[in-house]
Amino acid sequence: MRYIIGIDPGVNGGIAVLAETGAVAMVTRMPQTPTDILLYLEEVIRLPECSPVCYIEKVGQGMPGQSSKATATFARHCGHLDMALLALGIPTNTITPNKWEKSYQLGRSSAVSKTEWKNILKAKAQQLFPQLGKKVTLATCDALLLAEYGRKAEGMR
Repeated sequence: MRYIIGIDPGVNGGIAVLAETGAVAMVTRMPQTPTDILLYLEEVIRLPECSPVCYIEKVGQGMPGQSSKATATFARHCGHLDMALLALGIPTNTITPNKWEKSYQLGRSSAVSKTEWKNILKAKAQQLFPQLGKKVTLATCDALLLAEYGRKAEGMR
């Protein structure tokens, strides 16, 4: 079975795994250590007849106003994700936030505050995955939406 992994790579992000049918197989806040990331992704590839592909948000720089130490920590964290995916042989697609967000036709993130935008994304994830209830959080909503974007990009309906 094909599985789509959606990853919002920030330390306050998350990882979501959807089956080709759209059913949620797994969802979690971002694991905190490199070992935890690897162990979680190993669980994914142990799903029955798993043939995964990953859609990870493309990040190219730190956040405005972020210290150089925080930027370096974020870059290392993204490297841990990249290396775990590579080590496990999971094909990976990077996708810009603008591209996957635009596919949901939610308006423009620049038109509202960051908090308002995150709440719009969370509401969309809650609409698409009502069965998850409280598991749709600000930490997991982007990963769920990325995984759903990937599922559609892979031609799965």
